[in-house]
Amino acid sequence: MTTQAATETSFASAFDRVGAHFIDVIYFDGGRYVIAAGVLTLFLFICKTWADNRRIQRKRKASAADYRREILSSGRTILVFAVTTLATLIGREMGIINLKLENAALLTITWQFALIVVVHDAYFYWIHRAMHSKRLFKATHLHHHKSRTPTPWTAYSFSSAEAFFEAAFMPLFLLATSQLGFAYAGFAILFFLWHMIIRNVMAHAGSELFPAGWVDNRLTSWISTTTHHDLHHSSGHNYGFYFTWWDKWMGTEHPRYKEEFRKNAKPIFAAGRLPGSLAERLSVTVMALFAASIALGGPFAGIETGIL
Repeated sequence: MTTQAATETSFASAFDRVGAHFIDVIYFDGGRYVIAAGVLTLFLFICKTWADNRRIQRKRKASAADYRREILSSGRTILVFAVTTLATLIGREMGIINLKLENAALLTITWQFALIVVVHDAYFYWIHRAMHSKRLFKATHLHHHKSRTPTPWTAYSFSSAEAFFEAAFMPLFLLATSQLGFAYAGFAILFFLWHMIIRNVMAHAGSELFPAGWVDNRLTSWISTTTHHDLHHSSGHNYGFYFTWWDKWMGTEHPRYKEEFRKNAKPIFAAGRLPGSLAERLSVTVMALFAASIALGGPFAGIETGIL
C-alpha cells in the first residue's frame, strides 16, 4: 500500500469511528444539561418558599418566553458542542490527543481535575471579557444576555458563535497537555464535565444557593456564588466562572458584590435554633462539603467513559 493510500485509509477509519461516537456525544451532553437544569428547577419549585426568601432579583421574574428561548437555543448549543467535540475525537484517533481511558490512580485524577478547572476558569474569564467587547458582543454574547433574570435553563442559552468558543476549550486544552507529554485521565475529564454543568446551572439559579457567611469566610470567599454571576446578568461586572480570583485581580468584580450576597443569602440551619454565628459556620461547612462532593464527581462518578 502506498503512503498516500495508507493515509487515506487512516483518515477514513478515524472518521468512521468518530461518526459512531457522534450520537453518544449528543446524548451525553444533552443529558447533562437536562439532568442538571431539570433537577435544580424541580428543587426550586418544590422548595418555593425557601427559594423566594433567597431570590436575587426580587422585582423581576423570567417569563414563559424566556424559558422557551433558553431551552430552544440550548438545543442548538448541544449540537454545536457535539460537532466541536469531533475535534477531540479526531485528535485522539489520529494520535495527537492522548486520553487515558483505562483506570488511573486517584491522585492522578485529582490533580488533573484540579488543573483543568483552574485553567478553564482563566479561559472563561478572558473569552468572556472578549465577548463583551463592542466588536464581538452583538455577534457572540448578546443572546445569552437576553436572559436578564437567569434560570437554570440559561446555562446553555448561547448563540452558535459563543457555543463554539465555549466548546473550543476542551480540544485546545487536551491538545496542549498532549504536546506537553502526558495523557489525560478519562475520569478527570468526566468529573470536570459534570462539575462544569452543575456549577453553571447553580450560577443561573436566580436564588442564592450558597449559605450566609460564605463570602466572609477566608476558606470559601474565593469560590463564586449565584449572586456573583446574577449581578453580571443584571448590572455587568463579574466575568469569572468558578472563582473570584480574576475579577479581583483585574478590578472587574462588582463593587457591591458582598453586600448584595449578604442580602440574599440565609443560613442552611435556622438561626433561631442556633446562635447566628454558629448557624453560619455550620452552613458554610455543609455547603463546602457538598461542593467537594460535586468536585469529586458526586453520584455521576460511575458513568461510562466509553463515549470519550
